[in-house]
Amino acid sequence: MTFRIGYVGYVPHQNFFDTCAADPGLEVVRVPLEADIGEAVQILSSCHGYYAMASRDELPRHLHVNEALLAKLPHLLMVASTGAGYDTCDPDACTAAGVALVNQAGGNAEGVAEHAVGLMLGCLKRVPEAHAAMKAGQAQDRGALMGRELRGRVVGLVGCGHVGGRVAEIVRAAFGCEVLACDPFVDADTLAARGATKVEMDELLARADVVSLHCPLTPATRGLIGRAQFAAMKKGVVFVTTARGSIHDEDALLEALEAGHVASAGLDVWEVEPPPPSHPLLHHPAVMASQHTAGVTHESRANITKIAALAFGELAAGRMPPRIVNPEVKPRFAERVRAALGTAPA
Repeated sequence: MTFRIGYVGYVPHQNFFDTCAADPGLEVVRVPLEADIGEAVQILSSCHGYYAMASRDELPRHLHVNEALLAKLPHLLMVASTGAGYDTCDPDACTAAGVALVNQAGGNAEGVAEHAVGLMLGCLKRVPEAHAAMKAGQAQDRGALMGRELRGRVVGLVGCGHVGGRVAEIVRAAFGCEVLACDPFVDADTLAARGATKVEMDELLARADVVSLHCPLTPATRGLIGRAQFAAMKKGVVFVTTARGSIHDEDALLEALEAGHVASAGLDVWEVEPPPPSHPLLHHPAVMASQHTAGVTHESRANITKIAALAFGELAAGRMPPRIVNPEVKPRFAERVRAALGTAPA
């Protein structure tokens, strides 16, 4: 039996198609990006797998994986996001439908971690302010742009999974930083093995010279960093996020920057992506901005797409795919797979 995988518009790298083509049990079909819900459902309704864009502003809303869409796709067994995040997918709705939700956690960890450290360095060295002064013809007093070095600083990581763990490794090994981590899902011994000391959020905010976000966007993390949290940070802190927009409050960050409490911010993720050109954070001289490109490297894209294709291949071969975001689905998922493919994944 052929295992059909549907995707919308495009996939992040040719490696997905090449890996799927090497598996005779897989067939890949495309849903045009401009397709209306009727056309999209007609194509996806024959698919066992859906390779869904992970960025919520790139995927049309009617193709987000929610209760309404899942009700129209009775043959769907598995959804894989195109990244570590899964903003476009509702895990609870997937579980209710007996659909496994899989992400590509760790696949782009190197690219994102390097980007985060780059933002830390750029902000500490006041690169965005120097750039703005040069563009405005005001670059005269170099001493007015006195920077700081990362070496020996305290770096606080909110979330310390694949990406946060790699950031911890880089800043400890290369810069001798003390690393604090707040992560309710990782125990102290595991964090210690990753080079970080487990602390609660209050201690992290009070002690860190650099605060960097590395957690997924979930109901628990939405709005996690707001006015109270920025106020609790050390004066002169550098704030960096390569996680997801909506975890931090953009208005609160702007206020903290304008008050001088936050010295600089490195932002790769936004509430709306891309942000409008008029967004005040884009025009603040102490903001170093990028367009959710931390994981957009040739290496990361090749890796995450291969991981996704292999996960679909595992299921097509009757095996449980890795990186299931909603593990509570497994019993019902196995029953549905057995009914559809004739074998239950181990």
